Amino acid sequence: MEIEEQAALTSGADFWHTRAVADVPAVMVTDGPHGVRKQVVGEGLGLLASEPSTCFPPAVAMGSTWDPELVRRVGAALGQECLAMDVAVLLGPGINLKRTPLGGRNFEYFSEDPILTGVLATEWVAGLQSKGVGASLKHFAMNSQETDRMRVSADVDERTLREMYLRAFQRVVQRARPWTVMCSYNRINGVYASQHRWLLTDVLRGEWGYEGVLVSDWGAVVDRVEAVRAGLDLTMPGPDDAGDRDLAAAVRAGSLPAAALQTAASRVESLVRRAVAAATPGATYDADAHHALAREAASRGIVLLKNDGGLLPLAAGEPSIAVIGEQARSPRYQGGGSSLINPTRLDNALDEITAHATGTVRFAAGYDDPEAAAALARESSVAIVFAGSEEETEGSDRTSLELPAAHRALIEKVAAANPRTVVVLSNGAVIRTGPWDAAVPALVEGWLLGQAGGGAIADVLFGVVNPSGRLTETIPVKLADHPSYLDFPGEQGHVRYGEGIHVGYRGFDAREQEVAYPFGFGLSYTTFEYSGLSVSTVDGGLEVRVSVANTGSRDGREVVQVYTSIGSSRVRRAPRSSRRLRVCRSPRASPPRSC
Repeated sequence: MEIEEQAALTSGADFWHTRAVADVPAVMVTDGPHGVRKQVVGEGLGLLASEPSTCFPPAVAMGSTWDPELVRRVGAALGQECLAMDVAVLLGPGINLKRTPLGGRNFEYFSEDPILTGVLATEWVAGLQSKGVGASLKHFAMNSQETDRMRVSADVDERTLREMYLRAFQRVVQRARPWTVMCSYNRINGVYASQHRWLLTDVLRGEWGYEGVLVSDWGAVVDRVEAVRAGLDLTMPGPDDAGDRDLAAAVRAGSLPAAALQTAASRVESLVRRAVAAATPGATYDADAHHALAREAASRGIVLLKNDGGLLPLAAGEPSIAVIGEQARSPRYQGGGSSLINPTRLDNALDEITAHATGTVRFAAGYDDPEAAAALARESSVAIVFAGSEEETEGSDRTSLELPAAHRALIEKVAAANPRTVVVLSNGAVIRTGPWDAAVPALVEGWLLGQAGGGAIADVLFGVVNPSGRLTETIPVKLADHPSYLDFPGEQGHVRYGEGIHVGYRGFDAREQEVAYPFGFGLSYTTFEYSGLSVSTVDGGLEVRVSVANTGSRDGREVVQVYTSIGSSRVRRAPRSSRRLRVCRSPRASPPRSC
């Protein structure tokens, strides 16, 4: 190719397509990560208008399943939908750590823990790419906030960067080999990610052996020449004719090595040819089957936080059920921004609860009329209150951990009117549960659950599905307790990662800080017994084995979690760090099985 053609190939043709140059065709990339958001273009339609696709549970709920195999199945389903829509690369998964519970895009990320994040994201990528569709691992790196995200410098020491914020990326890159990696908007220790040669070339390509395409987040490139020099291959969106000219001029002037541009162009060409070879004209997908998978995944991501007196599960024959809160009828099932999916269908919890129950089900919208809702609760044998946050979105961070005041007031009035009150939460990141949860016997963390969340909630409330979700982020007693509190969101263009390696539960453990609900926590309707724990030395580490038996009366799944610590060290370490997880499915009263 001529130099000008090489330059043109390294920027997009428009918002969603690579550029056709010479005999290299264009291919389509589009937003994910919990659905395929293929934009519908037309007069009067906004950027977020899109074709219908399955809205699977966002990562906040998928992470809480702790189930790599389930995540892989969802990834494969997303890949099939991409094939049906002629999409070559799906822009996901998002694997930035939940450094602060106020992060506006926390609903798109898996966990505050890099090991859990890496394990789940590896399977997501493997599932998607098994269909011949490329993933775009994002946002590389240190994009743990939305405040000032286009320019803020995340200032961090190298140990923290490697042990915490790069660890999941390294695992996914080396084990799943994503077709693309997307660089973030922000700066890292003063250098834009798109121009960070140490990050993009020395670490990603040199140390980790990455051979795929490095693509920018949309609008993240400040200087095309410096970006290509650092190792970036594809600038999106396009067209960027001025940037193309700058690249060609820099090569001709000798200020940019010709090999740098040639290498970037060849990587983009390889990506396009790989995508074209995998394309499946006429591909379709089973929308009903994908909805059923979305329901299964959503039910597995629900976390039972509290169940005093065994109030849950409800009997189908519960005499009278008061369903309270508009979110039961008009669900909040995803966050805002580039991942906004137009679902193929949408369940709501009110209809699904009514379908499960044989007794009377009555509804009150509640938030604007708590007195009427309390009266309904008083007349019912059980009350189910739906409440949740309303802030999570790309582009801005949350302002607090509190539920809206109207939601808190509603919970308090209903709980006072009926001692058998269940609260179901819908939120994209953790919220403060005190002090109102003290008066509530049953608390269900329902996250943002995607299009089938209403059915999933009903399945768990009535015991059709035994709750097996576990928290992937700590719920603090109050925001000021969080390790990131004094160093978020930063000031004067910088945010200092002052907690170092003590992110999330590591920081709570190190300070022996009381929490509302700890990382990894989740209750069940059945009971499990562990026995025969053994630890042995194997190549590269330790092997831990344990037998798990379901000793209760219901089928269920147990998440076996292993943490390690070092008794003495020359450097400060976290008291415990996750190392392995395994989901064990165990029928009721079954013999022990090895995990």
